[in-house]
Amino acid sequence: MSIIIKFFVAPSHEAAAAVVDCGPDDAFRSLSYGNFDAEEALIEWEGIFTGQSFEELAAAHEPEVVADPGNGDGPVLFAVPQALQDALAAADQSKLVEAARLWVRERAADAEVFDEEIATEILSDLARLAHGVEGRDHCLYCWTA
Repeated sequence: MSIIIKFFVAPSHEAAAAVVDCGPDDAFRSLSYGNFDAEEALIEWEGIFTGQSFEELAAAHEPEVVADPGNGDGPVLFAVPQALQDALAAADQSKLVEAARLWVRERAADAEVFDEEIATEILSDLARLAHGVEGRDHCLYCWTA
């Protein structure tokens, strides 16, 4: 489980990876959250939006690890999958509420408790961030520590 999770937009993997040690705050505007498994959440969210199974996405090596200097011990940087980024950018509020509800249900199946309102807020914030990326040569990233 990640204690600190920050989502941000960067122009390239190289630019994003440059902040892996200290986080994106000094270089990029970021959204901050905490206390959930960000890698697992990215896979689950992509599955909810695209209809692909968790197993299919994990087998496809989603999300892509951009930087992991400590081999799992310390900060890790993921690229948000393009399909998820596109789905978030295109989602209306009712789709985001439904996706949050489904994610909360998935987490509950693993005995994790998440508030639906907070889940909706997270996905809505990410959707706004992803919407701002559309048409640009930038990507959405997730930094965890």
